[in-house]
Amino acid sequence: MMNQKEAVYQAITGMFDVSGDGAVELSRDQKHDVISVLVEGFKAKRISYAGELPDEKSLRNYCSGLLNNWLRKDTRLNGGTKYQAKNPGSRRGATDPQISALRKLQSIQTDPDKVAEIQVYIDKRLEEITPKVEIDTSALPADLKAKFGF
Repeated sequence: MMNQKEAVYQAITGMFDVSGDGAVELSRDQKHDVISVLVEGFKAKRISYAGELPDEKSLRNYCSGLLNNWLRKDTRLNGGTKYQAKNPGSRRGATDPQISALRKLQSIQTDPDKVAEIQVYIDKRLEEITPKVEIDTSALPADLKAKFGF
């Protein structure tokens, strides 16, 4: 059984020539073909999947996202560039119900003062739920301890 990253890479290289230097660009039909190969791989249990496989339509949607994800992130497919998230940290606090409610409230506001006021509450809540980093200063070299005041 292979992991999903490798399955995407093998499905693409098995069907298309990717020997060029640039990023792999697939047409809509080519993506459809790769997705079909991935779906069959999941069904045949050649590709790892945690849990129970979803129905056919959901599996195709999953494979579509999987393909797009690895086309962006796999350096063998994206032209050798390191992946950078477009909006890093944008999902911070997404599972916190208070932050979700605050963001919804903020999204319906038109008054910039109200938007700014709600943002203060969001920032405060993010600070509350963000885990604090603790550093074992005894493991640091003496020169770094002195430099950073530990």
